[in-house]
Amino acid sequence: MSIASSLTIAQPNPDGSLPVPTAPDAAAKEAAEALQREAQFEALKAQVESLQEILAKPLNEILAEHEKFKEMAAAWDSFGAMWMLSQRAMRRVAMDLAAQQGVSEADVVARAMAYANQVLNVEDEDLGGTVAPAQLAHIARHKAFLRKQFRQG
Repeated sequence: MSIASSLTIAQPNPDGSLPVPTAPDAAAKEAAEALQREAQFEALKAQVESLQEILAKPLNEILAEHEKFKEMAAAWDSFGAMWMLSQRAMRRVAMDLAAQQGVSEADVVARAMAYANQVLNVEDEDLGGTVAPAQLAHIARHKAFLRKQFRQG
């Protein structure tokens, strides 16, 4: 590459003055800022489009979706209450049976914790076929949370 090929001839401005060349770093910085502004503009444009999509819905559709969410939340709340009730009832049955056999509450709790940890930590645990594979898959999805709950300390 010759020096002549890297030279550029500056074109005069309309007023006759010669333009002042910008340093390469300044030009690169300016280009980077322009790209950043363009990316921000595109992100804002996408956000506005998603908001327009929501605002384009009739209010009755928006409220219907809200009602569906409220119904689903109520159903999950009811399920949680039913689950807690069944857990308390099963605990009472376990304690009654343990008392009849002379086993202390601490021993029952320790055995329950050991079983819970076994289910959480043994990958092929099937409990003798008493737990459906879908239930074990559900437990597997929440193992990290459940391990915190059943940590003995």
